[in-house]
Amino acid sequence: MALAVDEFLRRFLFHLLPPGFVRIRNFGFLANRNRAALLPLCRQLLSSLERTTTSTAEPSAEASHRLWNCPVCGGTMRVVERLSAAQLLLRSPPQPDERAA
Repeated sequence: MALAVDEFLRRFLFHLLPPGFVRIRNFGFLANRNRAALLPLCRQLLSSLERTTTSTAEPSAEASHRLWNCPVCGGTMRVVERLSAAQLLLRSPPQPDERAA
């Protein structure tokens, strides 16, 4: 089978990952060595998790109140401003300039 140079490079580059990404298919519970033992265990744990989450009651008022306490001083936190997803994108930190390096 003969391929054009452009097509060969396109197919070859599908196998390269961008910087910072890790190929995960060979790791974890889906790895060939561990899949037979760990996949049934994951299913079992997920089914037991579903049973426990459906049977638990609503969190108490005190537990939800603790979420609004400042972790530093212990004072009650107040909502100052609510941001939409679009506003959060506008406030995200700038991406590093590729030419700066």
